[in-house]
Amino acid sequence: MERSVVSSPVTSGAEYAHTSRVHEPEPLVEPEYEPFDDPEVRPRRGMPSLWGLGERATWVAGLVLALSAFTGWYAGTGEGVSVSVLGWHTGLLGKLVFFVGIAVLLLVLLRYTGVELPASVPESLVVIVLGSLATIFVLVRLIDIPDEFFFAGRGIGLFISLAAALALIVAGLLEASEEL
Repeated sequence: MERSVVSSPVTSGAEYAHTSRVHEPEPLVEPEYEPFDDPEVRPRRGMPSLWGLGERATWVAGLVLALSAFTGWYAGTGEGVSVSVLGWHTGLLGKLVFFVGIAVLLLVLLRYTGVELPASVPESLVVIVLGSLATIFVLVRLIDIPDEFFFAGRGIGLFISLAAALALIVAGLLEASEEL
């Protein structure tokens, strides 16, 4: 049995079943969409939900923590004048408290822009770790007043920083409970 040779490079037919013609599908026609035809979504009224409380508490505590580095951590009188020493001027730990607060705010900003952390590093864990670091930094300054500020006592800003650092830990725990 002899096969006939066709001059075209592409052949199709019964004897070459694997090269049979393919039918193109019909073009997809999408239905028209009218955005004003959708039913109106009404806002919920009533008691606010606790869901999302951890996220809100995170950015509020991060903002307070960052700003608290510019409050008076030590205050007192020295040679007839009242003196207040900002957390920023207490050395490296005061600056680290500020940058931990900024890191928390950047974490929240990244979440709102759609950037997510890897699944193996939950955001709530990062917030808890940053809050723990800030708590340690503030507790060191609470217990040990630097020698150059021997005339000053602890100011209200130090306690604001401590409260904000502890609030970060609580916010991270709330976020962890929301993830479950």
